Formats: sequence, C-alpha cells, structure tokens
Amino acid sequence: MQSCEISADSTDDPLSSGLRRKRQPRIVVIGAGLAGLSAAKALLESGFTDVTVLEATDRIGGRVQSVQLGHATFELGATWIHGSHGNPVYHLAEDNGLLEETTDSERSVGRISLYSKNGVAYHLTNSGQRIPKDVVEEFSDLYNEVYNLTQEFFQRGKPVNAESQNSVGVFTRDVVRKRVKADPDDTEAVKRLKLAMIQQYLKVESCESSSHSMDEVSLSEFGEWTEIPGAHHVIPCGFIKIVEILARAIPKSVIQLRKPVKCIHWNQSVSKEIERVADHNSDLPEENKGSNVFVECEDCEFIPADHVIVTVSLGVLKKRHESLFHPRLPEEKVMAIEKLGINTTDKIFLEFEEPFWSSECNSIQFVWEDEAESESLTYPEELWYKKICSFDVLYPPERYGHVLSGWICGEEALIMEKCDDETVAETCTEMLRKFTGNPNIPKPRRILRSSWGSNPYFRGSYSYTQVGSSGADVEKLAKPLPYAESSKTPPMQVMFSGEATHRKYYSTTHGAVLSGQREAARLIEMYQDLLQ
Repeated sequence: MQSCEISADSTDDPLSSGLRRKRQPRIVVIGAGLAGLSAAKALLESGFTDVTVLEATDRIGGRVQSVQLGHATFELGATWIHGSHGNPVYHLAEDNGLLEETTDSERSVGRISLYSKNGVAYHLTNSGQRIPKDVVEEFSDLYNEVYNLTQEFFQRGKPVNAESQNSVGVFTRDVVRKRVKADPDDTEAVKRLKLAMIQQYLKVESCESSSHSMDEVSLSEFGEWTEIPGAHHVIPCGFIKIVEILARAIPKSVIQLRKPVKCIHWNQSVSKEIERVADHNSDLPEENKGSNVFVECEDCEFIPADHVIVTVSLGVLKKRHESLFHPRLPEEKVMAIEKLGINTTDKIFLEFEEPFWSSECNSIQFVWEDEAESESLTYPEELWYKKICSFDVLYPPERYGHVLSGWICGEEALIMEKCDDETVAETCTEMLRKFTGNPNIPKPRRILRSSWGSNPYFRGSYSYTQVGSSGADVEKLAKPLPYAESSKTPPMQVMFSGEATHRKYYSTTHGAVLSGQREAARLIEMYQDLLQ
C-alpha cells in the first residue's frame, strides 16, 4: 500500500509580500494538450517559475495524436488548421515552416468535407450504383442552402418554431424533405435518391460536429460557432509538430507524464486533513499547510497549489466532476457541464496494396436507399457500420500510399472501438464491396483507427452546443472558482481551459490554444506587480 506524499514547496521569492513575500505562486496545470501547454508556456514566458503540468497519459498532445507509419504521418486526432487570419495555430505552423509541403488538396477554402477537396466525391448506394453527378450537385446545392438557414437563427436572432424542436437535424431533414418532394422536375426515382442522401449528409455533419446525431445539436445556437477567415490547412509532417513547438518553451522537468489526478481539493477544503497527515512529515514547509488547493494524484501524492488550471475534456468532466472536485462544483457549473454536448468522432484508416478507386475519386460516400424516410440515426449494435458516413482518399498517394480514411461518430463509434482490428477491417471491406459493386476488393493490408470515446482520459472527441445549451453555458464552464471573491477567499483557485470553454471557437485546436492563453492571462494580470 502506497503512503501519501505531500510535495514540498519548490521556490521562494524574498521580494514578494503576503503570499508573494514568501514565494511565487504555485500553479498546477492538469493536462498536457494544446490548452495546457499553451497556458504553461505563457506563464513561464511571463516570469512565473513554479509551474507544474500533470499529464495522465504517457505522451503530450491530448487530442492531437500523429502516428508515423512508414514514410507517412496519419492523424488520429486533430487534422485541419481551421482558417488562417489571426489563427495562432496557423501562425505557429507558418512561422516554423510546417506548411511548406502542404499541397493544394490539403489547402481548402470554404467548408471542408473532413479531408481532401481534390477530385470528385462518389456517392454510392447500397445496391452498388453511383448516383449521377448532376443529381449529387443539385442535392448538394439544396442542402448547403438549408445549412446556411441554420446559421441565421443565431446570427440574425430568428425565432425557432416548435416543429424544429430547436434541433439542427430535425429542421434540416424537414426543410430538405419538403423541398425535394415539391420539386416538379424530378422523377420519383430521383426524389427517392435525394431523400436517402439527406441522412448521409447528416451523418457527415454529425462527424464534423462530433455529435451522435445532428438532432442533438441546438438550432438556435448553431450559428455562434465562428469560422476564422482564410484557407484550412493540413500539416504534412503531423499536427504533433504544433505540440512540440509549444513544448519547446517548457522545461522537461515541468511536465510529469503518467500522473493522473484523482481529486482537486479546493477552497482549503482539505487543509486540516493535510495538516493532520503532515504531522508525521517533518519536512513539510509551514506555508504548505495553508494552501488553498491540493491536487491529489492517483499515486497518492498531494501537490499543494495556489492556482490549478483544469484542461481535461468536457467528456471527462461529465463522467468525473462529482469525484474530481472537493467540495463539489457549484450547481451552475454542473448544469453547464451537463447541458453542453460532446461525443465521439473516430477515424478508420485502411491501407491497400493498390487503389481500387478511380484517379478522380476523392471520397466514397455511403447512401443507404432504405433510409429515405428514416428519422433516427441510431442503429442496433450489430449494424454499427451503417453509421460510417464515408471513406476519404488521402492525397497525395506519393506521401500516404493507397489509403482511405473512414469516419464514424456517436454511439456506433463506441461499438466500433470495442471490435478488434480484424472485425473492423473485414466489415469495412464488405461495405466497400457492396457499395462499389466490386466483389473483388481485397482486404486492406493494414488498419489504423482512433478510440477517443472509450479512452478514460478523453471520453469523446470535441464539444458542441447541445439542444438546451447555449454560449452562456460555455462561459459558465470557463468561469474560475470560487465565484464569491473576498479578502478571505483567495480568487481563481480553480480555473478551466480547453476547447469546450471557448464560446466562439469550441471544438477547434485554436480554441484550445486561445483558452490556455486566456487563463494564463488572468494570472499574469493578477500578479503583474510580482512579474515586473
């Protein structure tokens, strides 16, 4: 049985007064993803010297995970830099020469379709037929027109009618269906195909939003997510390079890997208990006994702090907020955590000896004809594969080889994560044979896939505004604790960062970076006299 350890204070500052008179503030950052590293980097560069980063896993990067296979780098997590003008991630990449080998197909203006814009998307039905290109274009124009309508409810303050249930999915399906059925120029067969395409497009949208279904995404709030102007970019050498650039400014001794946190004891809730335990520890400095916060790690170490920046995902907060904080979080923050949405978007990479797709094909989109009148996008467990919306062709083949990147989201992604590689590879191959009408497609030589939903340190890919939530809930999630500030209650003991805490840029890497910088800025302002 491990004995509890109480870490000693590491830095004294004889020039400061009160807390500052004795030493610099002790700051603990929980999580070494983009938010945590950005916060730590900003704090250290501003002159803070007592900063510790605790990372539960054996690597830095969080939901950025680049995997090297042969000469190619594959992204299990973040793939795109979304926009360039004023985007801190873009500027880090550009300033460090990470975009020099980015091809035109990896540089996209306007809405991106998950991966490459090079070539033509093949929309195939489960009867093995390709939907004519003109039908796809007509439907795509209609869908995009309705998508633009979904943005107007927030951006123009349009009222949401009861029929839509304030749901992007319900609204989109209803409006598109009505327009398809009312088109006098289409045959019944074409209308049937277009109606089936609605569900396929909504599956793609769900993967982009990381929701189980677009039915769960708030219509009234959908338009608040803000797109940064400029092209979207892929980093050929791996998104992990952004992580490494941030980490360069942080001494290795600051980051502790394999250091999961069990509980954050804030507002001096554990001081007396710590003092009792510490009676047997003669090495404990006196100032540690009055610490505002103690971070209790799974290895039984208690780390004293004046400020803790929590950067764990919304999925982890949903699962663990009751046990992760003592005392428990205020009801307002708990409600925000419960209202906001997060789910899983997973990738399935399949590598083939030779391409079975044509040179112009940039993706294979799966359209199930029996879903023309479907309302739900939830499937029985044994039909999890019907949630795979598409396989994108990775370009250029000179870099990646002959690789397809599949997309699946929601509860079906969690079912996929439970399957072994052989089952997933075989299932995907059967789907490709069925939809292409080519029974001779070989099994892939290699498979690589993500598992963000079942990973206990992530429990999802990224956040979205769920029906019933709003941007105000994002603000509440980001608000430091304790709320009531007084001379007897030290402020900003527990702070919150991560993509889910950025009101305009949630779900993005730049949202994560900016949120880390935001929390660092609060402390820099608070201690500006000390740092001068």
